[in-house]
Amino acid sequence: MKIWHQSFTVLSDLGPYSDALKKHFARIARPDTEIVMHGMAPGTYRSNYPGNDIRHASLYYLHSLQFMFNAVEAQNNGFDAYAISTLPDPALREIRGMIDIPVVGYGESAMLTSCTLGRKFGVLVFIDDFNELIASNVESYGLSSRFAGCMPVGFAFTDVLNGFADPEPLIERFKAGARKLIAQGADVIIPGEAPMNILMAQNGINSVDDVPVVDSLATWVKQAETMVDLRRLCGTQATRKGFYHKRPEADRINEVFSFYGLNRLRSDS
Repeated sequence: MKIWHQSFTVLSDLGPYSDALKKHFARIARPDTEIVMHGMAPGTYRSNYPGNDIRHASLYYLHSLQFMFNAVEAQNNGFDAYAISTLPDPALREIRGMIDIPVVGYGESAMLTSCTLGRKFGVLVFIDDFNELIASNVESYGLSSRFAGCMPVGFAFTDVLNGFADPEPLIERFKAGARKLIAQGADVIIPGEAPMNILMAQNGINSVDDVPVVDSLATWVKQAETMVDLRRLCGTQATRKGFYHKRPEADRINEVFSFYGLNRLRSDS
């Protein structure tokens, strides 16, 4: 099977992170699974990471348009699944209402998996005020009663880039943050953003004080593989009932993309 991986970063600007993702996917995915990595369009951000932009609901919403456009590109290019590889799951609900192939969200799949491992999950993030968005997503997924909270981990994405060479200081900060969440009721920890996740996974951090640490990247890979298998073997598909799920005509989607100038994002991927 062929999975379109969609990052919220401009991967071409982030060599060490991109290389770490490739190695992790090669280890996690089945031999017959091809994960094709995609990032945001070059020039999307002022810097090489969208940290400042995703602090603002308005800019986060606008950047989500790239996720919608690329989802349609994934389907049109013969991919078997579209996997959003960022904790806030931009436009996840809207994308499921646009395309016919399975759509998996990084945040949602990590949270659903966490519910099979413990009673309540907590999320560590880079951005101080990200808790509002994560709490809103948790509610939309129907998991509020299983949510112990979200808090900053105490380091940023730029620290992770340096941390690939010297991970121990960041691992200790991660464990300290995890213990704060455990103290407020979490018995499963989600390392929120993918860069944090990959650093912990690379260094074998799969638990803190007997509390599991979910490899969120692995959960979406496995969920995407499972959803493709269910589609092929059982015909299982997303609902098409109601406002959020009924698909518009493909021609109309393309017309609207063109009207808003999104077609300029098209690549040969």
